[in-house]
Amino acid sequence: MKAKEPFLFRTRLTLPEVTGRKAFSVAELLDGVREADDEVIYYHTHRFIKQYHHLVPEGANDFAYWVTNIVQADRLGEELTAIDIVRYNSLAGIREAFVRTLERGIAETQGPMRVVAPGREFHFMRAVRFSVPTRCSASDYRTFIECLRNVSVSSLYLHVFEARLRPPYGVDDFSNWFSKEFGDEEIGKELSRLDPYSYTLEGLRKRIIRIIEARPPEVKNA
Repeated sequence: MKAKEPFLFRTRLTLPEVTGRKAFSVAELLDGVREADDEVIYYHTHRFIKQYHHLVPEGANDFAYWVTNIVQADRLGEELTAIDIVRYNSLAGIREAFVRTLERGIAETQGPMRVVAPGREFHFMRAVRFSVPTRCSASDYRTFIECLRNVSVSSLYLHVFEARLRPPYGVDDFSNWFSKEFGDEEIGKELSRLDPYSYTLEGLRKRIIRIIEARPPEVKNA
């Protein structure tokens, strides 16, 4: 069984851009998040996953890191860390989640808010993103697995994490392809049950391969 439209594996290249905006307090951080464009929100959430997810299977973001380690507002930092960005199908939705959490944290703060010293401020950055095709193209289950074994974690990250933020929203590229080309909804169901934060990116790669390999031969060879 061959796909009418082969799956072309792509990878993500990201260039950081300095916006010039800074925050010296949680209130200023809130203002910056409120006014941030999608590329700023992307940088401070998904960039963190891409850089550190291969080391520790734990979700985090730059906002939470700064509030916890620099401002030392542990409770608010924990609440920011707990925001599960995979639940949201748009960067606007992710932004609103951080705004609500920061607003609540400020409202619950007793006494004056801490202002950090120069050199410890939060720098808002923007991600300039490029999607680049790789040499890996799959037309069936076997070649898909071969490609998945060999592409970089940046490619895996692009097709699993970032794909949920573009049409069809909330669906990773792998599930969408198997459903569209082969009518195989089971792979999508299995992948949707996965908690990406409970795996390293390499662990996630192995788990997805096992899910595809476990499909019955009559499905893969129909």
